Amino acid sequence: MTDLPAVRGTLTPNRDLSGLTWLRVGGPADYLFQPADLADLQDFLRALPGDVAVFPMGVGSNLIVRDGGLRAVVIRLGRGFNTIEIDGDTVTAGAAALDAHVARKAAEAGVDLTFLRTIPGSIGGAVRMNAGCYGSYMADVFVSAQVVLRDGRVTTLTGEDLQFQYRQTELPEGAVVVSARLRGGAGAPEALAERMAAQLQKRDESQPTKERSAGSTFRNPAGFSSTGAADDVMDLKAWKVIDDAGLRGARLGGAQMSEKHSNFMINAGGATAADLENLGENVRKKVYADSGIWLEWEIMRIGDPEAL
Repeated sequence: MTDLPAVRGTLTPNRDLSGLTWLRVGGPADYLFQPADLADLQDFLRALPGDVAVFPMGVGSNLIVRDGGLRAVVIRLGRGFNTIEIDGDTVTAGAAALDAHVARKAAEAGVDLTFLRTIPGSIGGAVRMNAGCYGSYMADVFVSAQVVLRDGRVTTLTGEDLQFQYRQTELPEGAVVVSARLRGGAGAPEALAERMAAQLQKRDESQPTKERSAGSTFRNPAGFSSTGAADDVMDLKAWKVIDDAGLRGARLGGAQMSEKHSNFMINAGGATAADLENLGENVRKKVYADSGIWLEWEIMRIGDPEAL
């Protein structure tokens, strides 16, 4: 890949991505672009040849980059895209602002976005994936997002534009979320702080927060079973069907389904991206054989397998 546009930020060729993901696996991207500011991002995308793929990347908390790397320009926002502004019950946060930081700042101002406190990642990724926990989702508090389209234009998207669904949105291909406006309910700062503390304690007691993981591996089953019958699948949890199939603690190479929470896949030491993805696929097949339920990945997997 040659003749990329000049930038004021940082454009790094053949950039290893493993250190930018929570699982610490994966190969290099053709380029990593860290724009200096919004105008730098716009100018770059506007001038970038249309046949060059782009991949916006947050903090890599819900991502497996395959061992062969990514044939694309990875765009990662940093300083200049992490501001947090609060006006009444509305919070405007840059895409690079951490979910936990937004939750804390909002709580201090008496705005309830407490569900974000335990969600790993940044606001841009939370919008893209309709992140949520404890029964609350980004769709519930979302007002609008400012995005830069693949041709460099800036536009504002509403919830109707994004068509929020469980763990996904209809974000335009190649679009980069640069900020989001959120609206939360009112609450006493002390009470909101206590709620977040309780959520953190609950999370740490039930999830392997000290391990290298990427959050929940699979979505909770929803809809219909393999027979097409509307049964009790809607009430099941991914960890339960994994447990029922005897897969808590299952291993492949350096990858393991956590003993603490069986829907968390961890890099137990020296795992490759192939170890992690193949373990996940083994789990999916064995759960299907046991229960007739196909688990769907929640972790995003991108890039090429390692070259032979």
